[in-house]
Amino acid sequence: MSQNTTTHPHHHDHDHDGHDHHHGQPQQPVRDVLHVPAGEGRHVWLSGDAYTVKLTHEESGGSLTFLEASVPPGGGPPLHIHADADEAFYLLSGELDITARGRTYAVRPGDFVFIPKGTAHRFRNNGIHTARQLLLFSPSGVDRFFLEAGSPPVPGTPPPPPEAEDLPTVVAIGERHHLFQAAEDPT
Repeated sequence: MSQNTTTHPHHHDHDHDGHDHHHGQPQQPVRDVLHVPAGEGRHVWLSGDAYTVKLTHEESGGSLTFLEASVPPGGGPPLHIHADADEAFYLLSGELDITARGRTYAVRPGDFVFIPKGTAHRFRNNGIHTARQLLLFSPSGVDRFFLEAGSPPVPGTPPPPPEAEDLPTVVAIGERHHLFQAAEDPT
């Protein structure tokens, strides 16, 4: 049965601005306002770093994922590509080197870096202090990779170095979530 039948004589397909709001896309559910206090969220260790997922795919209705990251000296993931999500970095403290398209950016507190989807990139803490950054992915979904591939943190101990991870397992989980390892540029 179509929507435009005589069973709905007062049904209008267009509102006052003339836009069709009933066909094509289903109505989005109303999302809750979300407050995640400092220190809260879902915590994982991954690639030698500590991540806190502040906003998940489900919570944002698919629009964005938001994480806080603590990157110890030497920390940071290998060169990788997010096939279907843009990523934005905002550095809160410390220093990071972010590499993309053959260029390395020396990122300092207050700096912002935007990486379009499909761009091979990495970040590394080459400093002596832990760096803290905010990561935003749009659309969302990358949080599912972090939560599946990461391990639960052990309070009072630092994250294990990236070499301690089962990289083939992390790579396989990443591929399921459209995150791919990229070949390092020969130097």
